[in-house]
This record gives sequence, C-alpha cells and structure tokens, in this order.
Amino acid sequence: MALLRILLIGSGGREHALAWKLSQSPRVEKIFVCPGNGGTSLESKTSNVDLSASDFPALVDFALKNEVSLVLPGPEQPLVDGIETFFRKVGIPVFGPTALAARMEGSKAFSKAFMDRHQIPTAKFKVFSSAEVDEAIEYVRTCGFKVVLKADGLAAGKGVLLPETVDEAIAGLKEIMVDNVFGAAGQEVVIEELLIGPEVSVLAFSDGYTVTSLPAAQDHKRIGEGDTGPNTGGMGAYAPAPVATPDIITRITKEVLEPTIRGMRKEGFPFVGMLFTGLMLTENGPKVLEYNVRFGDPETEALVLLLDPATDLASVLLACAEHRLDSVEVKTRPGYGVSVVLASQGYPGSYAKGKEIAVGQMPNDVVAFHAGTSAASGKVVTSGGRVLVVSAYAPTLQGALDAAYGGVANVQFEGKVFRRDIAHRALSVKPVTGLTYAQAGVSVDAGNALVEAIKPHVRATRRPGADAEIGGFGGVFDLKATGYKDPVLVSGTDGVGTKLRVAMDVGLHDYVGIDLVAMSVNDLLVQGAEPLYFLDYFACSKLDVDIAARVVKGIADGCVQAGCALIGGETAEMPSMYHGDDYDLAGFAVGAVERSLILPQPTIATGDILLGLPSSGVHSNGFSLVRKVVALSGLSYSDPCPWDAQTTLGRALLEPTRVYIKSVLPAAQAGLLKGMSHITGGGFVENIPRVLPKGMGCFIDASTWELPPVFRFLMQRGGVEPLEMARTFNNGLGMVLVVAPDMEERAIEALHSAGEKNVYKIGAVTAQSGVEMRNLSAWS
Repeated sequence: MALLRILLIGSGGREHALAWKLSQSPRVEKIFVCPGNGGTSLESKTSNVDLSASDFPALVDFALKNEVSLVLPGPEQPLVDGIETFFRKVGIPVFGPTALAARMEGSKAFSKAFMDRHQIPTAKFKVFSSAEVDEAIEYVRTCGFKVVLKADGLAAGKGVLLPETVDEAIAGLKEIMVDNVFGAAGQEVVIEELLIGPEVSVLAFSDGYTVTSLPAAQDHKRIGEGDTGPNTGGMGAYAPAPVATPDIITRITKEVLEPTIRGMRKEGFPFVGMLFTGLMLTENGPKVLEYNVRFGDPETEALVLLLDPATDLASVLLACAEHRLDSVEVKTRPGYGVSVVLASQGYPGSYAKGKEIAVGQMPNDVVAFHAGTSAASGKVVTSGGRVLVVSAYAPTLQGALDAAYGGVANVQFEGKVFRRDIAHRALSVKPVTGLTYAQAGVSVDAGNALVEAIKPHVRATRRPGADAEIGGFGGVFDLKATGYKDPVLVSGTDGVGTKLRVAMDVGLHDYVGIDLVAMSVNDLLVQGAEPLYFLDYFACSKLDVDIAARVVKGIADGCVQAGCALIGGETAEMPSMYHGDDYDLAGFAVGAVERSLILPQPTIATGDILLGLPSSGVHSNGFSLVRKVVALSGLSYSDPCPWDAQTTLGRALLEPTRVYIKSVLPAAQAGLLKGMSHITGGGFVENIPRVLPKGMGCFIDASTWELPPVFRFLMQRGGVEPLEMARTFNNGLGMVLVVAPDMEERAIEALHSAGEKNVYKIGAVTAQSGVEMRNLSAWS
C-alpha cells in the first residue's frame, strides 16, 4: 500500500491537531502544512510551506512537484472558493466538499432553503435581500417571536446578531442591510426564530453516501466565564457532551445527518468531507442552527484525543475522498476530551503580537496545540488572537479538565487569557436519581392543560343525545333521544393528508380541524346519514398546548357546522415518533339514517340528472400535487396569493373543506335524492362511479360551471392536463347529487331553501360505465 503525502491547508490549532494525529499514522510518509504555524513544523513527518492558502494554482503546482496524494483543507474559505475543483482536475483527491456542496456553510439562505426542502428540523425563517429592508423590518415587527439575524455569507464567524428587543432587531437589520457592516456577506439576511436549549456540535465523516459521527461536543463562544462578553471563535470545548444522550444522537442521525447527506446527493452535490452541524436541543427535539463543511475549532483539538489508537485518521480521510467510508472503521475510546484556548490580551478585539511563548512539560495525555503562533529568531511568539489550545484526555470529565488546566499552568506568555469554566454546563447538571414520565418526553400536565383549554369549545357541540362533556374513559351517546324510528348506524374515518404539512409550514392550525370533521361527516352524508357524534385523534412528539387547542377548536367548529357532538378523543404524545413540531390527525364519525332512506337508492337509472354543489377550494385532497406545484412555481406560502392579493398563498390553500350537512341533509331526508358522491381524492373520475349501479356511468360537462382560480393556478403553474385535474381534484364541485329528472326542480328548490346558493346541472347517468369528461377545453 502506497504511503500518503498530505497537503494540509491552514494555520490554526485545528490544523496542528490534525497534523499531530496524522503524523501517528503508519500510512503517512509526509505532511506539508500551508502555511502552518509555530507548532506544526515541530511534529514528526511535518514541515510548513510558505505559500498563500488562497493561491490555488500555486498549491496545485506544489502538490504535483511534491507528489501529494491527499489534500486536507482546514478552514472553510478555500472550500467555499472551490479548492476541491483545482485538485480534482489534476487527479489529487481532496477531503472536503465541492464548491456547490460548500454552499451549506457559505450561504445561510441556501442551507435554510435546503433544510426546508428536505424537512430537516430547524428554526422558522425568512430570507430578505438587502433591497428589502422595509419588508424585513415589517417581518420582525409582526412575526410573533424573538429573532436571530444572520448575514447570508461568510463573515469570519461574526455574522450573527442576537437582538433582545424588536428595536434592537431593527437596528441590527439596518447595520447589516444598509450600513453593510458585514460587507458582501450581508447582501442577504436570514431572519429566524430564536431557539432555546443547550447547543451541541456534531462532527461527522461522509463520503457522499455513508455518514459516521464523532461524539457530540459543546464549545464556549464567549470570551468570559459564565458565557459573558463578546463572541469569539471559541474559547474551549469538551466531548462527549452529556446532554447529547444516546437517544438524542440517534435522533440527530436519523432526522438531520442522514437526510442531509441523502438530500445533497439527490440534488446533485454529494457531500464529501467533515459535516459539522451546530444544533439546539429544544423541547421539541434537536434543530439545526447551522452547517459547517470542515473540522470545527476548538472541537477538533478535543476530538482527536478521543479517537481510538486503532483508528487511522489518514485511512478514514482517504476512504471518504474515494467514496468508500464503509470500508473503514471509526472508533472512539471511552472517556472525555477537553480543549482550553489560551488567547492574547484584548482578543477578540485588538491585541499585541510578538510575545514570546514558553511551553513547559505537559502532563500525560495532554497536548499543547499551536494556533496563533509563529517562529521568529529561534523563538516561538504570539501572532494571533487565539494563541494555543491545551487539550487533555481522561476517563472522567473532571479528570480531563484537571489535566488540561494543569497543562495551561505550564504555558507562559505575556497577556495570557483563558476561561476557567470550560464544561461548566456539564458540571452543573445534577445527576438523575429517578426517571419521570416527563423526563421521557411526555407531559401529563400539558395533557391536562389541553383538556381544560378545549372544554368550552367541546361544550359548544352539545346536541340531543350528548352532553359533550369530556374527560371520561369513553364517550356516551343516547340514540333514543334523536327520535329515529328504524335507524341504521353509518360510520366513517379519515384524516387531512398532506394538507397538514402546509398548515405546519405556514403556522396556521385553526382550520385543519374543520377539514378533519368535514372529510368524515361528508362521507356519512352521501349515505343519507345525519352525523351524530365525532371523536378525534391528535398525535405528536411534543405536545404544544396552544397548537393542539387551536386544532381542537377547529374540530369543534366543524362539529357545530355538521350538527354533531364532539364526545371524545385521544391525544398521543410520542417522543421521537414525529419530526420537531409535526403532528398528525385522524377523525371518526358516526351517523344515523332511517333504513328506508339509505343512499344510494337502487333506483338510479340512465338519464338521472347530476347536480354539482360548489366547493370552498381544494378541500383536503391532492395536496401532495399541490405542494409540488407550489415548489415549482418558486412561490412561498407567505407570498401574496396569485388569485387573491388580499391574502397569502398559504392561507388561501388552507381554506377549510365545506361541510355540506345542513344544506343537503333536508333534501336527502325528504327522499328527493337517489345518491350522492363526495368528491375527494380521485376527483370525478374515481368518486362518482362508487355511487352508480354496476354497468352504469355518467358524463360530466366541464363547461357548466366556472373553474375556480385556485385550480387554474394549479393547472398552469404545474402543467397539469385537464383530465388529470378531473381525476385528482374537486375542481370547484365538492359534492355531486343524483336526482330523477322529475325531481330535479324540487331537489334544487330544497337545496336553495336550506342555504345552498348555487346548484349546477353538470351531467347525467349513462348506460356506459366510467366517467366521460366533456368540454374540458373550457378549463384551458
């Protein structure tokens, strides 16, 4: 096996730590560090190279002349600038992503949009260009949550503002978008929701297919103890972070890392290198703060000490570059790694350079990695803000800390500054003496709070047969109180489908409950039944009482429209079963009909008339296609609605499904209808035949009613053919009635009397099976 000659690009503590670990590999013959620092050249097999890290042609020329067989860029800028392409063109593998893949760090707007496309949990956000400062200010004023402001591009780790108030946020926007304090990096700004919880960093190797993570780390950004003072590049780190439990790591892998690598590959820019993901562990699960596309600093200095001696880092890097990560094993040893940064007095502001450094004997399992140092006249002196990083390994966290600070005491230079509270978060956590249901992620208190919050809404659904009181083991309904003489019970169950995804993306939860009721009770109506009672099922990973209460209020509103009682339900809080704030709904309805009035009647015959009743919009079917069309259109749900500028696209699409009970049931109970078809998924083509006798069909004249604007939008922006529309959507008619020709006028009169303003004569029953769609050109 050929020995490796590695070109390592960078000059910080991260690069020294990587050189230190790589030099231990029997596969490595030589390591060139460009430009390196005062410590990198002291490692065996290692020498510094006096070339600019941004002069890619010169680096390629050097690599070819020195027979380099692997390139390892340390910092992000060369990767974002496309260094991988230069070396790939001459056949030298690079452990690092392409420029396209490096956009995950180079553009926060790009990475947030990527997360949105692939449903990777992250904070709510919106992106504004520098010309949209007024719109950005209005968003900050009206979004309803505390915000974080992020410059889109690379800003040396300083492009993030954490305003405490709306006024501070507006001032921050003006700094970024008007005053250009971050230069070109602020051409776009991401405004996102402030997330609350502990932060962790997860570094993971990837070859574009496989992803293997290292222990989760926590770093310390602030200069002062207790996380005070200005932000820095990092003042220390430790790993593994106890807050990142095995369950949390599993969720991060399944919900973040694997979907990220899979999504990048599917979009045509597979990720090769070190994916460094910053996450917030919120009450609703881990959410991504940002992606980085390289080794972290100072996390790397702690993590290299956790690599098992049997793990050859050079072999791992090469396996990633050659897309065969699954052929090597990445092992870590039990215990803890700690890194403590020694900085220059004045950092992160201005500071003096050229201070002589004296590094004494380090204790066992302690290494002093050079960062901002250089060699001058046979001495090592300070040349940067972060000067050295003292790292230590021990079986316990306290042991690693003691060893690291013992090493810090053996480093001397004028103006030495360091934090004395690294890992204070982990040390302040009290040991768990006994688990509770709440610690497992299920809040009984939240469930009780929800019940109390929804009781007034539920009581509003009272009707003969039910008092609409909830909280017992089962719901009770007195059928005798309804007055039916020979009743037959009819039941139905349904959900809301991927319309829920739109509701969750828009953050509007008030109407999906109406959809849930409508989908079930309309299915009862088509058999002539009056809805009597309804039960719901609400499932989530973490119960948000406000959101759940809004959903259940919608369910109660739907029940009032249908005239049925909400007599019970189930709220299932199931940690890790759903992504973040996602939830799912199911509903169950029961109705009654006199035996002699069950629909469809067996008397349906050729020539019977089809009447169509208007829908309120898309209702609750076909939203997988709707969402695809919206994605293709380039619009977002917060954009003005193309057919109604008075509302947003998201709100228009969430218009709830019509409940047809009160306007149609009187005609059914009067015996004026032979049958009904609820137009749901499958449109006219699939739903109307379900009500017709075997061997019969019908024709539908598409010119007999006006196709609503929402469906024209879907046709035009999605390039959907009219016939496909007819077999997917309701196209403006949510209910189709079958009536005898001699009952047509009486049926229409009864519908009008019950409040149905528009009734369309749309076709007739025929002797040929199937649905013939006529005059579809009227929709074009």
